[in-house]
Amino acid sequence: MATQTEIKKWEDTDVLTSVEEPCNLIVWNDEVNTFQWVIETLMEVCGHSYEQAEQCSYIIHFQGKYAVKKGTYDELKPMCDAITDRGIGATVEMVVND
Repeated sequence: MATQTEIKKWEDTDVLTSVEEPCNLIVWNDEVNTFQWVIETLMEVCGHSYEQAEQCSYIIHFQGKYAVKKGTYDELKPMCDAITDRGIGATVEMVVND
């Protein structure tokens, strides 16, 4: 009686993953810019609909700031620059998961 030996071959596979940290584009409230200017800016720079931009503007006004967009730093930095070029305060902040 012959015994069969089963041979299993395991392959090591390297998996590359992107470890880019998620970030938020924060727009800050001020007493200078109008609702309409902020709404226009969010529509043009972030691609928001009028309704989205309007809601963001109200939250910014009443809360003092709001994360209007999420993404990687490389995606958000040009948007942040475009917003600040229009005289509106904005920053890119890393999302901290506790």
